[in-house]
Amino acid sequence: MLYPSRTKPLIVMLSTIIVLPLLFNNSYMLSLFILIGIYSMVTIGLSLLMGYAGQISLGHAAFFGLGAYFTGVLTTSYQMSSWIALIVGVLVTGLLAFVIGIPILKLKEHFLAFATIGVNVIVFILLLGLTDITKGAAGLSGIPKLNLFGFVLQQELSFYYFIWGIVVLIVIVSLNIVHSHVGRVLRGIHDSEIATKSLGINVAKFKLHIFVLSAIFAAVAGSMYAHFMNFITPSTFHILVSIQFLVMVVVGGSQSIWGAIAGAFLMTMLGEWVKDYLPLLFDVSGEVEIIVYGLVLILVVMFMPKGLIPTGANLYERVKDKVRPVTRKEDVVVNENNHPAD
Repeated sequence: MLYPSRTKPLIVMLSTIIVLPLLFNNSYMLSLFILIGIYSMVTIGLSLLMGYAGQISLGHAAFFGLGAYFTGVLTTSYQMSSWIALIVGVLVTGLLAFVIGIPILKLKEHFLAFATIGVNVIVFILLLGLTDITKGAAGLSGIPKLNLFGFVLQQELSFYYFIWGIVVLIVIVSLNIVHSHVGRVLRGIHDSEIATKSLGINVAKFKLHIFVLSAIFAAVAGSMYAHFMNFITPSTFHILVSIQFLVMVVVGGSQSIWGAIAGAFLMTMLGEWVKDYLPLLFDVSGEVEIIVYGLVLILVVMFMPKGLIPTGANLYERVKDKVRPVTRKEDVVVNENNHPAD
């Protein structure tokens, strides 16, 4: 259930989704907004896992890749319907996350992070090595466009609204989780697993469920990415991509669903700006955006450890408190029972 305090930001989000294509009605910008929507699906899942449950993951590009390759392989090699391929990919990825999560979620902090890196490396090597299925480093091409009730999402504008429609649904689901009993348990796990266990709560079950849910979000995003790009390669799902997702979440604010979206937006736009303009200013080449990501992450951790959105919200509250008029004592009429009069 969404209360007024939660529907306001949602209304702002919906308004922004509608207005953006009117302001930036060109193929390049729409493609960027689509990618931001796809990345937001992953970062929202990471926000639930890391920001609320306190479980660090550096391997979500693996689930992103599994969703993309299941969709790609099933639709190209087996001529399966895109929607059936999507469902199969999500179910299999969720099952794998469940099986993987049982042992690795017993680890904590950097040990858990290293374990998730290992998962990402294994998936990356499999995608690269199973050339008969994935086509290896050459990439998998010919992935069809999505067909929605007979309407092919061929144009960027139609795909843009479809992607952000999914993001809105994920946001609603996530907000309801965060503000429910489950969300309180997740925050308890984040603060102290021992204290949460002492209340008789099955901590392992909650950690596993939120890990699987975040993997499912990533798999859906991967499937959408495959249908949008129509071509995928293993390099798109390298460990560096997992780090980029992590940076997006931390920069936006890990303990905020809106921060996850803001981080995806800011870092994607910044990455594109760096790739387009930095080589013109300096004699550099390669993936220079990784350097900028690292610098931004260092600055945010040093000066805004909670992330941009929570820090901005706190600053807004402080300013609002300062400008709020203070009622003078003499302006308050107190009755004989020392209660303010109506």
